[in-house]
Amino acid sequence: MKSKNIIYLLTFLVGALVLTILFQSLSQPGIKDLKGNYKEMAVYRNENNTGPVIRIFAVFTEGKDWEDMRAYGEYMPHTKYGNTKVFFFDQPIDDFDLSPNPPYFKEVFQESCIGSYEKTAMGQASFKKYPFIESN
Repeated sequence: MKSKNIIYLLTFLVGALVLTILFQSLSQPGIKDLKGNYKEMAVYRNENNTGPVIRIFAVFTEGKDWEDMRAYGEYMPHTKYGNTKVFFFDQPIDDFDLSPNPPYFKEVFQESCIGSYEKTAMGQASFKKYPFIESN
């Protein structure tokens, strides 16, 4: 009788542990929790799988919530020794092409770019707001 109770108790504990892990895995915050209604317009990823992986994203956002934009950039995939760049635009643009080389997109669209997020090969993240306003 005691061994049956122990088996039931262990089964209950393992089941509770599995349910807790499942709930925690499915309830993680993500891009959908951000307020800016983000929409990817274009993505570039180089073909290199053995060396540095370069990822560039062009994203439309309706608002200028800088903290949410930074969070969006942090949610983007990043590979060790790779580089991830996210450019934020305040206007949706059709037929948007990205290039692996600077300036990464056509100059015509630079006026619509309101910010960028970059995570370098060494894992350092930076966020910039555009246009840069110089103070004298």
